[in-house]
Amino acid sequence: MPTAFVPADILLPNDTDLSKWAVIACDQFTSEPEYWQETSEITKDSVSALDLILPEVYLGEADVDKRIEKIQKNMYGYLDSGVFESYPQALIYVERTQTDGIVRAGLVGAVDLEQYDYNKGSTSQIRATEATVIERIPPRVKVRQGAPVELPHIMILIDDAKKTIIEPLAEQKDNFRKLYSFELMQGGGRIEGWLLDPKTRDMLIMELEQFEQQSEFDKRYGLSGVPALTYAMGDGNHSLATAKAFYEQLKAENPGKDMSAHPARFALAEIVNLHSPALNFEAIHRIVTGIDEDKLISDMTAALELTEGRTEGAQCFGIVNGGRTVWYTAAKTSSKLTVGTLQNFLDEWCKANGAGIDYIHGTEVVEKLSQESGSLGFVLPDMGKEELFPTVIADGALPRKTFSMGHARDKRYYIEARRITAEQE
Repeated sequence: MPTAFVPADILLPNDTDLSKWAVIACDQFTSEPEYWQETSEITKDSVSALDLILPEVYLGEADVDKRIEKIQKNMYGYLDSGVFESYPQALIYVERTQTDGIVRAGLVGAVDLEQYDYNKGSTSQIRATEATVIERIPPRVKVRQGAPVELPHIMILIDDAKKTIIEPLAEQKDNFRKLYSFELMQGGGRIEGWLLDPKTRDMLIMELEQFEQQSEFDKRYGLSGVPALTYAMGDGNHSLATAKAFYEQLKAENPGKDMSAHPARFALAEIVNLHSPALNFEAIHRIVTGIDEDKLISDMTAALELTEGRTEGAQCFGIVNGGRTVWYTAAKTSSKLTVGTLQNFLDEWCKANGAGIDYIHGTEVVEKLSQESGSLGFVLPDMGKEELFPTVIADGALPRKTFSMGHARDKRYYIEARRITAEQE
């Protein structure tokens, strides 16, 4: 079987102001329509990826179907008018300077959807790290249906502690053809991209082929008899799930047809080393509302065998009541992660007691919200990124909203594109 990550026929706009072409991932700033209005003003009368995506801030609008129709028309228009230059069988090395000044290195190519399964209990080479919300897929498939190209914001992680795959490319980049170098709009930092030469590209794929081997996986994690996990979702989980759902739909609609080389079998993505200094996992906290505060604390104390105070090496979290935080240790756990143990309990309790739950960034916000009557906050420790792969291997997909990886303006911007229809379609 070929590697799960492969070169792709990549499209890039030519003779274009890339600072106006590249726009941030569609699932960002969903509660800030003014961000997207400003982006629209910046890109006015310019060739831009904004013409080819549907910002999710508009998903609930009455004219969403017209927006989708216009996006697909724009895609064909860009293809027919020669906006794109094609780079066949390409891998692109990228360096993204984040808003904190730290450089995040990555590699843009395509992932094989035959080697990806987002369902719970998956044992595929490529897996989701958080539970996939199935209800979020159909609206996205609607955008993909009838679209001739894709511009995904997918980032996939590899656990390369020895830094043997992506990092060495930094020393070789001056030998590669530089494809772009520009400032990203709206305070998104800076990005540069280089096209790997055929020899480097082929050697890298050989290295990935070795890295994917079951024997290498066993050595990395000290396991035996456990299916290898090589690629874990970082960002864009639902975008990749949409690509998979669309591909499976195509296969179902074309029984007996050989789809093994169809462009829709693959999805454009960037792989990044989990051990990049640019990647930091930040905890996402919880606020529960519409409750009897004493009852929730009492029921949780009994169910998780809570004791006050933090214990080294144990699962600990803070309960925030009236703006005051008290830390507890859980003796009875149901997951390898503290967030898993807490979420498992809260899901059942909230369902049984008609309570609401929300997910919060920043302890200050939790403290403020917990001062409302009938509310309790829960503060979680940051997840060590070295825990990601072992936990997904052991527990499967993590609880939803387990961690946040980087700030909104550091998310992927749409730059590269790729055809997902055969030329004759």
